Amino acid sequence: MTDFPRTNWSKSFRYQFRNCIRPTSIDALCDAVRSATKIKVLGSGHSFNAIADGDVAVVLNAMPFAPEIGDDGKKVSIAGHATYGDLARFLHLHGLAVHNLASLPHISIAGAIATATHGSGNLNGNLATAVCGLEFVGGDGRIIRVERTDPDFDGMLVHLGALGVVTRVTLDVQPAFQVRQNVYEGLSWSTLLDNLDEIFAAGYSVSVFTGWGDEAGQIWVKATTDEGTHSIRGATPAAVKRHPIIGLDPVNATDQLGEPGLWSDRLPHFRIGFMPSSGEEIQSEFHVPRRHAVAALEALVAVRHSFSHLIQAGEFRTVGADRLWMSPQYQRDTLSIHFTWRRDAAAVDQAVSQIEAALAPYEALPHWGKVFSARDLSEHYPMASAFKKVRERMDPERKFWNEWLDRIIG
Repeated sequence: MTDFPRTNWSKSFRYQFRNCIRPTSIDALCDAVRSATKIKVLGSGHSFNAIADGDVAVVLNAMPFAPEIGDDGKKVSIAGHATYGDLARFLHLHGLAVHNLASLPHISIAGAIATATHGSGNLNGNLATAVCGLEFVGGDGRIIRVERTDPDFDGMLVHLGALGVVTRVTLDVQPAFQVRQNVYEGLSWSTLLDNLDEIFAAGYSVSVFTGWGDEAGQIWVKATTDEGTHSIRGATPAAVKRHPIIGLDPVNATDQLGEPGLWSDRLPHFRIGFMPSSGEEIQSEFHVPRRHAVAALEALVAVRHSFSHLIQAGEFRTVGADRLWMSPQYQRDTLSIHFTWRRDAAAVDQAVSQIEAALAPYEALPHWGKVFSARDLSEHYPMASAFKKVRERMDPERKFWNEWLDRIIG
């Protein structure tokens, strides 16, 4: 047992861990899980709630990444605790890419897929949709390997940290590609709401950043170099580089102004190896079906003055539908509505309750790893009961379960 993690990355959530295990080999990990009564895997610490909290933490950063390209050159296998930045550096050596990246390349792969973390793009599924194989250590300490052809595979990707320790992930890859990024400013709420589909079709990955003020804000368009240029109606190209959070130095943000660059240097908002976001924050995010996108935004615009003073940055992104049982995108294209809050937990909790009330008519589902107040979400996930059966098979003693999962999933 060694010193254990105290807080998440932004110091907005305090863990209850009393001990921490840091295995250096797969055998040591299997032994630790086999002998544990309760254990939770802690990755890069980028969740903002108790999804990864517990009595004993297992941290895998002393184990090797051991990345490998498959024989067909269309897959890559790597340790689950590796970050997407680690993966991108390895793929660069082989001229390969994954289909998308989240805002931060600093997050662990296993943690990102566990919570259905995503980038943006009308045709881009969340990050878990690129996974074609997983290796777990189950509750009995045995290694379990599953592939896309296995009948329960779609239920094991967005795993919520409840099925075991993800030791390796195999992902689909494609040839590396170039992306250029442009920021457009001065977007009004009326222009955004009247032209939402057109705006989000302007590039491979599109984000709208807002401060929830009188103006909607900025459009960040990440287009492949094969795509034609788009004019953005009602917005003006930025003449200098911007940071997603207004007022912060853009040195940490990925390059803009139309300069082409490698996929991994443009698809995230923040540069690998640099401070992501503000570092002192709380995050929330809600996913609504695309058919409700305009109505959901109108509902929030109407009440924005009740929470805008707490905002560091808001962001809207689109995510493609998938078949993953516990994904907020299960069988539905979504608009994600993200909030980066000032680090004031009590005020944020109150604001989140107001936002959830405003979004209640629009089938909103929260991001699993961020702050929300809803309880027992099972009824909103048609495959939740099937997921629980997989959990019971892989972890019959509920070693990886915790109070938060009991409250949220049952």
